[in-house]
Amino acid sequence: MARTLRLLRALALVAALACARETPARKGGPAEGWPVYAHDPGGSRYSPLDEITPANVRFLEKTWEYHTGDLNQEGKRSNHSFQATPILLGDALYFCTPSSRIISLDAESGAERWVFDPQIDRSLGHYMLNCRGVAHWEDQQAPPDALCRSRIYVATADTRLVAVDARTGKRCTGFGANGEVEFWRDVPLKSRDDYGISSPPIVVRDAIVLGSTVADNRRVDMPSGKLHAFDARTGAPLWTWDPIPRDLNDPARATWEGESADRTGAANVWSLGSADPERDLVFLPTSSPSPDFYGGERLGDNLYADSVVALRGSTGELVWYFQAVHHNLWDYDLASQPVLIDFPVDGGTVPAVAQATKMGNLFFLDRETGKPLVPVEERPVPQTTVPGERTSPTQPFPSWPPPLAPQRLDPEQVFGLTFWDRGKCRELLATLRNEGIFTPPSFEGSLVYPGIGGGSNWGSVAYDPARKLLVANTSSAAQAYKLVPRDQLSPEERVARGGAMEGTPYVVRPIGFQSPWKFPCDPPPWGSLTALDLGAREVRWKVKLGTTRDLAPLGIPMPYGVPNLGGPIATAGGLVFIGATMDDYLRAFDLETGDELWKARLPAGGQATPMTYRVRKDGRQFVVIAAGGHRMLGTRQGDSVVAYALP
Repeated sequence: MARTLRLLRALALVAALACARETPARKGGPAEGWPVYAHDPGGSRYSPLDEITPANVRFLEKTWEYHTGDLNQEGKRSNHSFQATPILLGDALYFCTPSSRIISLDAESGAERWVFDPQIDRSLGHYMLNCRGVAHWEDQQAPPDALCRSRIYVATADTRLVAVDARTGKRCTGFGANGEVEFWRDVPLKSRDDYGISSPPIVVRDAIVLGSTVADNRRVDMPSGKLHAFDARTGAPLWTWDPIPRDLNDPARATWEGESADRTGAANVWSLGSADPERDLVFLPTSSPSPDFYGGERLGDNLYADSVVALRGSTGELVWYFQAVHHNLWDYDLASQPVLIDFPVDGGTVPAVAQATKMGNLFFLDRETGKPLVPVEERPVPQTTVPGERTSPTQPFPSWPPPLAPQRLDPEQVFGLTFWDRGKCRELLATLRNEGIFTPPSFEGSLVYPGIGGGSNWGSVAYDPARKLLVANTSSAAQAYKLVPRDQLSPEERVARGGAMEGTPYVVRPIGFQSPWKFPCDPPPWGSLTALDLGAREVRWKVKLGTTRDLAPLGIPMPYGVPNLGGPIATAGGLVFIGATMDDYLRAFDLETGDELWKARLPAGGQATPMTYRVRKDGRQFVVIAAGGHRMLGTRQGDSVVAYALP
């Protein structure tokens, strides 16, 4: 017996020593925050922290989890989507919930410090409650300890801009009326649920710039998508800018035939913008004019819709624009944040804007002029057969990089788990117009490939300036839509809001492009992660992103890659962190090779962009992500913010 006990003790000692040898040594380092939604005003999603590396990332463990309580407020069938990325100032995290509540946490423990509730009217605003992040501004004219010297701004779901003190969460009463500006009152609305906001305000010097969300496909005369800028200190209006040229003297007016620029709405900036405070510039991705799938009421190229635009932050003056889609008929609006980088060229670098798109095209533009730094070619595209419509004869394509998502589906590429369901998919494809990307909507139905959630969405891209690597997550699942003449609809079908496109002769209807077993008919991977070496002008690596763990019967994790929403971050430690996928994991990839090195199961869908920080010198590097799921993507819903660090 004594011998057995000695043997057990010896084995325990050996195991303990082995564990000790396996415990990673933390290197520490200087404090590093995450003061803006995407780390910096230019949206790089890059952190210089290097404590977590490919060699030790496998030791990451959950250190705390915080519940916002929003899910309980909304109920089990919530109409919210928790997509927030926190910001870090000092030792405090700040983020917003789908109901626009601002929460401040201790960044190392996850303990709640304060909560501010703007008490949104849930009967108003857009159809899905969402808030991707908050913004910060510091009043350099205020005394050091003054209330509201350091401010947090939230743009609420019911379209108010609210300012609170960063230390206490109390309203900044000198801003607007009792700490808020109701900017929706400047926009004529037929219905308040036509209009909302989901992305964080953009701070450029002392201006706060706001876009808006406009519901898709309801009518021709949807609300204006004009941008608003306010004085960060007082809330006084500074300027507005409308992506649709209402001014008769604007040269872009000629790209809207007749009086269509006066009756069309949207072209709004619903996604994230970037800023270059030194140049007093703000960069914004505009969206589709209304409605999305029929443009007979807005013939022409439709500038400045579906463009990246640079505006003067202090005045709203248009400095330059680049249109990525002419006369958009596919809901291929610019969803990705324009990311400011120094683009490598012979002999140095050029200040640039990297603009990812839903089509999988990636454009590199001169930051000061908007001129392409990589040649862009206008190529012929398929033409419409729908009466009243006129498609653009060409669309812009960059000469490099190759598309990050597939843009054509041939019959022999159709996917199926068996010969039978693959045959059903081929039969379905044969009924559709399918002539490659930009195949226009039709009466028989047209394939949209990649689909409207495809390519790069609001998650945008991450850029490592040291390695000159740009990382993008993309989706590729195809979709199909058809136009139906309005006079062929039953009375019940005519009152349906979805796809109604009132003011046009047609409605738009989706066609499920899936096999009888509910798998996509286009081939996997349906989600990918790609790294581009901008110095060498080559694809460094491309890997599948996500599995069918939460999609397939019995939870079989087939490594097919899955549709994803959310973005990547890159670190000096040589890692890419990303959630986004439909299988509810946070993952870490080797930035040099694309190898998946670590993953952690999240309590809900991780349809948000993570962030990383170190609060104090020699403290731990944390990686944090919101895990709340996405109602429209169908991932598991929750209300968690989760932090990971080395032991």
